[in-house]
Amino acid sequence: MLESYIEQLQRVETLGELNDQVVALRDTLDVEHVVYHSVNSTGEQYAALTYSPEWVQRYLDEDYTRIDPVVQACYRRFHPIDWKRLDWTNKNVRNFHGEAIDSGIGNQGFSVPIRGPSGQFALFTVSGNASDDKWASYTQEHVRDLLLVSHFVNQKALELERGTDQVQTVSLSPRETDALTMLAMSYNRAQAADSLSISEHTLRVYIESARFKLTAMNTTHAVARALSQGLLII
Repeated sequence: MLESYIEQLQRVETLGELNDQVVALRDTLDVEHVVYHSVNSTGEQYAALTYSPEWVQRYLDEDYTRIDPVVQACYRRFHPIDWKRLDWTNKNVRNFHGEAIDSGIGNQGFSVPIRGPSGQFALFTVSGNASDDKWASYTQEHVRDLLLVSHFVNQKALELERGTDQVQTVSLSPRETDALTMLAMSYNRAQAADSLSISEHTLRVYIESARFKLTAMNTTHAVARALSQGLLII
């Protein structure tokens, strides 16, 4: 199903159509809400989301970016963030969290920070209502899809904004491909090294080499870029 969605996404020609595709993604991913928000190097913003207009306006009026733990964490980190692992103990943050839940955002969330060219920053989020165990199972099962689709959405947004954003094809060695494939399949480094019959040190060399070729900020970013460019087959 995700493959069909990505094919449709690649045919998008306007930001309005991209917004429609982000809304449609809610059903594809089986979540309550999907949000894509981008800020380019000049400060211009674009958002496509499924939150209610009332909550969006409330968020803007109160300038909740100042205290939103999700936004603050994503500005500082590169790895995907599960909302449950953030600090919600501050009184103002608790009040904000209560308002968000009352507005139907959901008690669970998973956000992917994206750093693009020329200082672009974007955030891709899914949220919903579920127990901690069910949400942990969902994110563990779908993390590769979430990383992949977040970067495809961001790539399309950049393409529409700049006219084109074609990236020169990267060529990874077979061992670099194997190393990233193991990580994309949720193997940890010890498991990946064991599966490839190499040392963890050698695995690290392959990963760092691939990351350099992909101009990725970190390993997670490298996996996402390799997946979005069709360099890995999972």
